[in-house]
Amino acid sequence: MTDRTTAALGTLGLPATDLRALPDSRRTFPDGAHYRIEIPSTEGPSGLSAVLEEAERLDVPVTRISQGSGVFMCTDGELDDIARVSAHAGIEASLFARPNAGWSASAMARSTVGPLVAPVAHGADQLAAVMDDVFRAADHGIRSVLIEDIGVLSVFGALRRAGQLPADMQAKVSVMLPVANPASARVVADLGASTINLPTDLTLSEIAAIRAVVDVPLDVYVECPDNLGGFMRYHEIPELIRVAAPVYLKFGLRGTADPYPAGTHLTAQLVGFARERVRRARLGLDLLERSLGGDLIWRTSRPGAAGLAVPLMPAAVGGSGALVSH
Repeated sequence: MTDRTTAALGTLGLPATDLRALPDSRRTFPDGAHYRIEIPSTEGPSGLSAVLEEAERLDVPVTRISQGSGVFMCTDGELDDIARVSAHAGIEASLFARPNAGWSASAMARSTVGPLVAPVAHGADQLAAVMDDVFRAADHGIRSVLIEDIGVLSVFGALRRAGQLPADMQAKVSVMLPVANPASARVVADLGASTINLPTDLTLSEIAAIRAVVDVPLDVYVECPDNLGGFMRYHEIPELIRVAAPVYLKFGLRGTADPYPAGTHLTAQLVGFARERVRRARLGLDLLERSLGGDLIWRTSRPGAAGLAVPLMPAAVGGSGALVSH
């Protein structure tokens, strides 16, 4: 790296190299915790109930579930059920704002470069459709949506600032919107990202460089599905927490096919996957405890913790997504 480039990046507050010294992160969640547990691909009320049952049985402090099929793939009753159950449990439910090019008539999304364009909102019609998902989620009390398009994120941030979306609604940047360097991380944070799901193949030093420039939580797959690389990073959990805090540890599942859009025809399979993801989280927590020799120097959050985008109870939500006064 030339001195000129190093100096230029430095004036912008950006590192010129990945942080191979792996410095400790001094940041935490609002409750002082260093890490939280997320169970992704929790599709529908049945999957959610399975996650909560298994979390109680295995003593796994799940604080967030996320869904990938999209808000528009849920009935009104299902959205209310998700909001009600999550609110009662004190956990965040983050639902995907869909559709995207990969779900439309895009020929390019089906070409060899398809993964590059499949996540984007394809045209103004799809941009509006995605925002319909965001508004509908808010109307049902959901306070976190997954976003995978930079333009959608910018619109979300602008509407939240303007009061057209609830001030407490969060934008969780999807792993499909690749944030692979500090400059990109700063851009999406400035546009309104509440948390950033990093690409699954970033090294610890690359993650450390991103953490150095943004304050928002980072979401990192400890285990990810095959279509996202199939990586299993269990033995890196202690370093992930130390370097990336505040960090959501995401427990996906290798050896599974992409279920999206999920539906009742897959209920039994999805419930089984949901339970196994919680078991995987238990394995990760056990490994963390063994690696620390019982000295739990890092704190985890519990349901109901400050900063979680816990849904509102459906009865408390009006048509604008705002709390109804009684």
